[in-house]
Amino acid sequence: MIKSVTWMARNHVAANLLMIFVMVAGILGIVRMKKETFPEFDLDIIQIQVPYLGASPEDVEDGVVRRIEERLNGLEGIRRVSATAAEGMAMVSVELDLGADGEQVLEDIKNEIDRIDTFPAETETPIIKEMTRRNRVIDIVVFGDVTERALKVAAERVREDLRASPLVSQVELVGVRIDEISVEVSEASLRRHSLTLDDIALAIRRTSLDLPAGSVKGEGGEILLRTKGLLYDGRDYESIVVQTAPDGTQLRLGQLATIVDGFEDSDLISRFEGRPAAVIGAYRTGNESALEISDFVKSYVADQRSMMPVGVEIDFVRDDARLLRSRLDLLIRNAQLGLILVFIVLSLFLDLRLAFWVMMGIPISFLGSFLLIEPFDVSINMLSLFAFIVALGIVVDDAIVVGENIFAHRERGKPFLQAAIDGTLEVGKPVIFTILTSIVAFMPLAFVDGVMGKFMFVIPIIVVSVLVLSLVEALYILPAHLSSQAGRVSRLLGFLFSRPLQWHGRTSAAVNRGMRHVIDHWYTPLVRSAVRNSPTTMAIGIAVMLATFGWVAGGHIKFVFMPTIDSDWVTIAIEMPQGTTVDQTRRVVSHIERAAMDVRDRLDAERGVADADASIYRNVFSLIGDQPMGARSRFTPTGSAGGQAHLAEIVIELLPSEERTVSSSSIVAHVRAAAGDLSGPESVTYTASLFTIGNAIEIQLASADFEQLLVAVERLKDEIASYPGTSEIQDSFKEGKLEMRLDLKPQARVLGLTMADLARQVRSGFYGAEALRIQRGSDDARVMVRYPADERRALGDIEGMRIRTPAGDEVPFSYVADVSLGHGYASIQRSDGQRIVNVTADVDDRVGNAEQINSDLQSRFLPRLIQDYPGLRFSYEGEQREQADSFASLAQGFLVAMLAIYALLAIPFKSYTQPLVVMSAIPFGMIGAVWGHVVMGLDLAMLSMFGVVALSGVVVNDSLILLSFYNSLRDQGLTRDEAIVEAGRARFRPIVLTSATTFFALLPMILEKSVQAQFLIPMAVSLGFGILFATFIILIGVPAGMKSLDMVLSQVERRRSPDPEAPLGADPAI
Repeated sequence: MIKSVTWMARNHVAANLLMIFVMVAGILGIVRMKKETFPEFDLDIIQIQVPYLGASPEDVEDGVVRRIEERLNGLEGIRRVSATAAEGMAMVSVELDLGADGEQVLEDIKNEIDRIDTFPAETETPIIKEMTRRNRVIDIVVFGDVTERALKVAAERVREDLRASPLVSQVELVGVRIDEISVEVSEASLRRHSLTLDDIALAIRRTSLDLPAGSVKGEGGEILLRTKGLLYDGRDYESIVVQTAPDGTQLRLGQLATIVDGFEDSDLISRFEGRPAAVIGAYRTGNESALEISDFVKSYVADQRSMMPVGVEIDFVRDDARLLRSRLDLLIRNAQLGLILVFIVLSLFLDLRLAFWVMMGIPISFLGSFLLIEPFDVSINMLSLFAFIVALGIVVDDAIVVGENIFAHRERGKPFLQAAIDGTLEVGKPVIFTILTSIVAFMPLAFVDGVMGKFMFVIPIIVVSVLVLSLVEALYILPAHLSSQAGRVSRLLGFLFSRPLQWHGRTSAAVNRGMRHVIDHWYTPLVRSAVRNSPTTMAIGIAVMLATFGWVAGGHIKFVFMPTIDSDWVTIAIEMPQGTTVDQTRRVVSHIERAAMDVRDRLDAERGVADADASIYRNVFSLIGDQPMGARSRFTPTGSAGGQAHLAEIVIELLPSEERTVSSSSIVAHVRAAAGDLSGPESVTYTASLFTIGNAIEIQLASADFEQLLVAVERLKDEIASYPGTSEIQDSFKEGKLEMRLDLKPQARVLGLTMADLARQVRSGFYGAEALRIQRGSDDARVMVRYPADERRALGDIEGMRIRTPAGDEVPFSYVADVSLGHGYASIQRSDGQRIVNVTADVDDRVGNAEQINSDLQSRFLPRLIQDYPGLRFSYEGEQREQADSFASLAQGFLVAMLAIYALLAIPFKSYTQPLVVMSAIPFGMIGAVWGHVVMGLDLAMLSMFGVVALSGVVVNDSLILLSFYNSLRDQGLTRDEAIVEAGRARFRPIVLTSATTFFALLPMILEKSVQAQFLIPMAVSLGFGILFATFIILIGVPAGMKSLDMVLSQVERRRSPDPEAPLGADPAI
């Protein structure tokens, strides 16, 4: 290192070229880097979907889910298998072990599913995919008072236009039904012509098809042969011949059936501002830029407004890129303020030119870090920018130590070049180890389990990259810039700005005189007293530590896993009882929409707004049949069969948070109050958070005895309701639709009928017999043969149908089948082979604390519940499970980091005990972090813990430099007390500078009032206040700790020495 540092200090050209290369390469890296609101990541979940259309949840469970569970049992890399059997759909989620090879597990699962040959014949091809959190950028809504067909055609044209753009590669059309051709034949027509629905479906399949027929090879070449008769339009099916009489008379399909070329028989209604609508969502994939996609879509919408068909309008909504822009501006503004504060602090204590080049380490390190983070697929997003803010204060620590030491050597009268070389080499080794300890402290954050770990992965990667570049800058670039006197440019600037520079010189001199006065008259007596009375000093420190831990343990400061992040959208999810009609759901949706409009009018009146464009609501979108928006705010895989009349969702887009004074949570409270208590829905869930990791309370109960399980669920819900602040207490078990269960009578078997015959004929009549599928546009449209709609609406219709026997006879349904009525399940949830029920609840943080409620349930109530119901088991899910996963891995990583930091300290000190003194500052940094949260009025959060872990490496840096100087002074012959005090005096300025720059770099973020930045503030508070408190401990407590350690070692040495009067040798390395 000596030769390389000396060579670079003497070679200005090499140092400048290195600096230019790093900065230019970084700028190119920024240009190539993708931009998104939040980082994209895999969920470590593989989902299997098997459509079983028309089947009940119990049929799906028995026919599909159990078979899949059996095949997946024992596969390597699988942590848990969860399943949901819903009406017409089986969804199995396979959660992977930490570190499992996702591609290999996916391939293994596909192979196992392919081996299943016992699925019911009506099931469709399984869909197996690895789940990722997709980033939707912006939605386009096409709306108007036109027919559903006209609306869909216009929306499909917009979708195809977007797909044709090179900027947008993934587009999705939602809120519209899939095309379907329905061939409706009455029972009377079937009987009149002695036909069955299967006969008609077979006739359609034989007529409508494309089939290759080989080729003819002649002298003139090869000619392909093919039949091309696939019918795409509903009217073409009317001419299909169904039956031919012996006299040649033909019965065509149009003569006995009504052919409806429309949409699938599902309940899906979407409305935008009260009018029918279709939504086209544009997603960001790969290296695509969310900002570019948003700009393109907005430009496209502006161009298309005048080109839409009559009665159809187009607009864009839910622009996530706008959120990204505002957050980027917010974080960049905070970074700029932090940078200015850092420069002001440096310029007050150091030579102005020295301060400038020390500060230049920030842009050099930041730009250079883009070279290192590119292989990790890091993007420019809210978290990556926050990581740069975290690094802002830390990155100059090594440059401050090097630059301040060079400045100190200049004050001794050394030439600039010699001062640069000697000053750098003197602190080179401890600076390297301080950077290594900081890197080690941040690395555990990269290995946190769960969604939170994936979410925060970018922070340690960026901080570590910045620290590596800052070390290169401090050792090889900074000394070169400080190795010579000011050049012509500096002298010219000095001439032009002579008066401001003279003022700065006087101010800086006054600050340094004040600093010297503090060191000589305040700090030196204080540190001498602390060293002289080291046991008392240590006792005071321990007392403060115990008092702080007691404050936390006593519950005076609450812990929340993830603070609520105010969203620009209010989502209202409505779930009606199974079997509810579309009209019943629509009435509930309309009631809530009217309540929301009343709230809007009242809030606008209070704001004095009369213009609709300035309203606090930007738009209102409602959807009956699905709940897609809720899935966007969760980090968990969701899915449904869609078109379910009992589900609905209302989405209110608000003004951006920086443009309104009312929070989204307050708007939710107003709408909830205005809507009042609703008797129809089973649940109405209001969401105003940008995203959620899971429910505050979510407990999963499982048992082989399902009736016992339901009783236990009710007891648990009653217990949760007894806690103050709990609301929205629900369970995942819902009673299903009214079912008609069919069974064969004995006489049916005499006629040769089987249960399969009965089930197939009933399914064909009421769900439909699938004749074929055709590709129309992007839709996989079905051609279905079934009874007319008016023969499928009442229970009596099934009694009036005729069942065909194998002999071709027709018998009344009631003659061959028994019917029993009952309720089934809305859906059946399973986990690891057992049925489960999840109990969830929300907690108002102003009244109760979810952490305390969950802890009390786990220690007091749940063990008693398990005891009362043998075979019952429970587990925490949602937020608590994520918290447990994150904390367990964070604690393990923190322990490993502490051991690594100890080793990195022991190596330069060549001692087993001195690292313990240095590391004693870590718990006091934690104390500062806790009291920082108290001062700022914040609850402790998971990000607070991230900040504490990162803080552990930062606080030891100054201690390391302090003890390095102490050891150097001891080698020069100073006594222990003199060396301790003199080391503190010599390192007082750089220690205060490094702590001040770290704190002031984070101060703008700590004081940020924007509601969208609140979830980042706890980590900034932990780092900022932790380093402030640790600075006091380092300057006072570490010298006292070193004196106490020396006293202990001296006692040990005396006991080991055979001659008590013999002089002590070197400090023992124990």
